[in-house]
Amino acid sequence: MSLFNVFDISGTGMNAQSVRLNVTASNIANADTVAGSPDKAYRARQPVFATVLNGIQPGPGIDAGVEVRGIVESQAELPIRYAPDNPYANEEGYIYESNVNLVEEMTNMISASRSYQNNIEVLNTSKTLLLQTLRLGE
Repeated sequence: MSLFNVFDISGTGMNAQSVRLNVTASNIANADTVAGSPDKAYRARQPVFATVLNGIQPGPGIDAGVEVRGIVESQAELPIRYAPDNPYANEEGYIYESNVNLVEEMTNMISASRSYQNNIEVLNTSKTLLLQTLRLGE
Protein backbone atom coordinates (compact mmCIF):
# COMPACT_ATOMS: atom_id res chain seq x y z
CA MET A 1 0.00 0.00 0.00
CA SER A 2 1.36 3.38 -0.98
CA LEU A 3 1.76 6.13 1.57
CA PHE A 4 -0.25 8.33 -0.78
CA ASN A 5 -3.35 6.17 -0.16
CA VAL A 6 -3.62 7.85 3.24
CA PHE A 7 -4.71 11.01 1.44
CA ASP A 8 -7.47 9.15 -0.40
CA ILE A 9 -8.69 7.42 2.76
CA SER A 10 -8.77 10.63 4.77
CA GLY A 11 -10.47 12.41 1.88
CA THR A 12 -13.30 9.88 1.82
CA GLY A 13 -13.66 10.24 5.59
CA MET A 14 -13.85 14.02 5.28
CA ASN A 15 -16.46 13.71 2.53
CA ALA A 16 -18.56 11.36 4.68
CA GLN A 17 -18.42 13.70 7.67
CA SER A 18 -19.30 16.64 5.44
CA VAL A 19 -22.45 14.80 4.33
CA ARG A 20 -23.20 13.99 7.96
CA LEU A 21 -22.86 17.66 8.93
CA ASN A 22 -25.16 18.75 6.10
CA VAL A 23 -27.83 16.20 7.04
CA THR A 24 -27.59 17.21 10.70
CA ALA A 25 -27.94 20.89 9.78
CA SER A 26 -31.03 20.06 7.74
CA ASN A 27 -32.52 18.16 10.67
CA ILE A 28 -31.87 21.04 13.06
CA ALA A 29 -33.33 23.56 10.61
CA ASN A 30 -36.55 21.51 10.35
CA ALA A 31 -36.87 20.57 14.03
CA ASP A 32 -39.79 22.91 14.70
CA THR A 33 -41.76 22.35 11.51
CA VAL A 34 -45.36 21.14 11.61
CA ALA A 35 -47.73 19.60 9.09
CA GLY A 36 -51.38 18.65 8.84
CA SER A 37 -50.70 15.01 7.98
CA PRO A 38 -48.03 12.44 8.84
CA ASP A 39 -47.07 12.15 5.17
CA LYS A 40 -46.09 15.82 4.98
CA ALA A 41 -44.32 16.04 8.35
CA TYR A 42 -40.53 16.27 8.36
CA ARG A 43 -38.78 13.12 9.56
CA ALA A 44 -35.24 13.11 10.87
CA ARG A 45 -32.67 11.82 8.38
CA GLN A 46 -29.38 10.00 8.97
CA PRO A 47 -26.61 9.11 6.52
CA VAL A 48 -25.58 5.48 6.09
CA PHE A 49 -21.84 4.81 5.76
CA ALA A 50 -19.95 1.72 4.65
CA THR A 51 -16.30 0.76 4.79
CA VAL A 52 -14.69 0.34 1.39
CA LEU A 53 -11.86 -2.14 1.03
CA ASN A 54 -11.29 -3.55 -2.45
CA GLY A 55 -8.78 -6.37 -2.49
CA ILE A 56 -7.58 -8.69 0.23
CA GLN A 57 -3.83 -8.67 -0.30
CA PRO A 58 -1.82 -5.43 -0.11
CA GLY A 59 -0.77 -4.23 -3.53
CA PRO A 60 -1.43 -1.68 -6.22
CA GLY A 61 -4.98 -0.69 -6.99
CA ILE A 62 -6.40 -1.14 -3.50
CA ASP A 63 -9.13 1.33 -2.74
CA ALA A 64 -10.01 1.94 0.88
CA GLY A 65 -12.05 4.48 2.76
CA VAL A 66 -15.61 5.39 3.63
CA GLU A 67 -18.55 5.43 1.28
CA VAL A 68 -21.89 7.18 1.76
CA ARG A 69 -24.47 4.54 0.90
CA GLY A 70 -27.50 6.76 1.28
CA ILE A 71 -29.67 8.77 3.62
CA VAL A 72 -32.52 7.14 5.52
CA GLU A 73 -35.52 8.68 7.24
CA SER A 74 -36.33 7.93 10.87
CA GLN A 75 -39.36 5.72 11.40
CA ALA A 76 -39.90 7.02 14.95
CA GLU A 77 -43.37 8.19 15.90
CA LEU A 78 -44.28 11.75 15.03
CA PRO A 79 -45.50 13.87 17.96
CA ILE A 80 -49.13 14.91 17.54
CA ARG A 81 -50.51 18.04 19.18
CA TYR A 82 -53.99 19.49 19.36
CA ALA A 83 -53.78 23.03 17.93
CA PRO A 84 -57.03 23.94 16.15
CA ASP A 85 -55.88 27.56 15.60
CA ASN A 86 -52.79 26.48 13.66
CA PRO A 87 -53.17 27.03 9.90
CA TYR A 88 -51.64 23.59 9.26
CA ALA A 89 -54.11 21.76 11.54
CA ASN A 90 -56.12 18.98 9.94
CA GLU A 91 -59.92 18.82 10.06
CA GLU A 92 -59.81 17.42 13.62
CA GLY A 93 -57.50 20.24 14.80
CA TYR A 94 -54.28 18.20 15.13
CA ILE A 95 -50.83 19.00 13.81
CA TYR A 96 -47.93 16.59 13.31
CA GLU A 97 -44.55 17.77 14.55
CA SER A 98 -41.12 16.72 13.36
CA ASN A 99 -39.50 13.75 15.11
CA VAL A 100 -36.09 15.46 15.25
CA ASN A 101 -34.39 15.15 18.64
CA LEU A 102 -32.27 18.30 19.07
CA VAL A 103 -30.00 16.73 21.72
CA GLU A 104 -29.13 13.85 19.38
CA GLU A 105 -28.58 16.24 16.49
CA MET A 106 -26.24 18.47 18.48
CA THR A 107 -24.30 15.36 19.55
CA ASN A 108 -24.11 14.27 15.90
CA MET A 109 -22.86 17.70 14.89
CA ILE A 110 -20.09 17.70 17.51
CA SER A 111 -19.07 14.14 16.62
CA ALA A 112 -19.01 14.82 12.86
CA SER A 113 -17.02 18.02 13.37
CA ARG A 114 -14.42 16.24 15.49
CA SER A 115 -14.17 13.35 13.04
CA TYR A 116 -13.61 15.84 10.22
CA GLN A 117 -10.87 17.55 12.27
CA ASN A 118 -9.24 14.16 12.99
CA ASN A 119 -9.09 13.41 9.27
CA ILE A 120 -7.41 16.77 8.70
CA GLU A 121 -4.85 15.89 11.38
CA VAL A 122 -4.15 12.57 9.62
CA LEU A 123 -3.59 14.46 6.34
CA ASN A 124 -1.26 16.99 7.97
CA THR A 125 0.74 14.31 9.80
CA SER A 126 1.08 12.23 6.63
CA LYS A 127 2.22 15.27 4.68
CA THR A 128 4.83 16.09 7.33
CA LEU A 129 6.12 12.51 7.37
CA LEU A 130 6.35 12.36 3.57
CA LEU A 131 8.22 15.67 3.46
CA GLN A 132 10.66 14.44 6.11
CA THR A 133 11.17 11.24 4.12
CA LEU A 134 12.00 13.29 1.01
CA ARG A 135 14.51 15.35 3.00
CA LEU A 136 16.36 12.15 3.93
CA GLY A 137 17.35 11.79 0.28
CA GLU A 138 19.12 15.17 0.19
